[in-house]
Amino acid sequence: MDHLNRLKAAFGWTRSSYWLLSVFLATIVIIGVVWWPLLEAELAWVDWDQPLWRQMDWLLLGNFLVMSVLIMAGADLKRDVLMILIGLAGGLVIEGWGTQTRLWDYYTMERPPLWIIPAWPIASLAIDRLVRVFDMLSDHLSDHPFKAVYWPVFGVFCVLMLVFVWPTADKSLTVMALLLSGFLILTPTDHRLAVLNFAAGAGLGYFLELWGTTRYCWIYYTHQTPPFFAVLAHGMAAVAFWRVKHLAMLFVGNISAAQEPPVTEGTG
Repeated sequence: MDHLNRLKAAFGWTRSSYWLLSVFLATIVIIGVVWWPLLEAELAWVDWDQPLWRQMDWLLLGNFLVMSVLIMAGADLKRDVLMILIGLAGGLVIEGWGTQTRLWDYYTMERPPLWIIPAWPIASLAIDRLVRVFDMLSDHLSDHPFKAVYWPVFGVFCVLMLVFVWPTADKSLTVMALLLSGFLILTPTDHRLAVLNFAAGAGLGYFLELWGTTRYCWIYYTHQTPPFFAVLAHGMAAVAFWRVKHLAMLFVGNISAAQEPPVTEGTG
């Protein structure tokens, strides 16, 4: 009951919640207008003589509703704007790497398609909320269990990543991705939050990958729907975004501290 009350207090809707939802919906509308031919092509598949509920993409709708609720829970615009920026930049880098090396392709064959980039900050905010839930539910545990599972979990991820990206090991973008992932894994700053971010990212990533690959919005070179590595890669991306956010907050905090006027003792 104590956990339930704390969750209700921490994840209540705020004024920022409605602002974020408005931006989310506006982004969807803008994407639909700018890339209208893509939306028109999708609408052409609708048989208006049949009940719409039979033709609904319930997995897409479920993903949409879950992420909408999550980004509104305990929203704080001053805190969330940093994650939005990191998600946009990080998503562009990741999509650029994957599509340029042909590890995966989108049905539009854009490399990368700009319309998919806004999905990354939305997913990043949803993962941030999930991590806060997981952290709150596991606060009775010490750090020892997380330290115990950290190296096996990320060790397995490293092996899977090497196997999956090996066909593009001669590409500079893949080399950079491997080096960055290795650096983040070998320099843990908080085992608990690293494991929780990985779990939250992989958990949400599974449903996003399941939708995207089974609807042929994108497809991996292995033609799996989805590849297990791709699911775990969402967890690694979540860890990377969290680390960048933590570093940025430390940098901003140091600048703010340096700008504060020195405290002088009064003479009496």
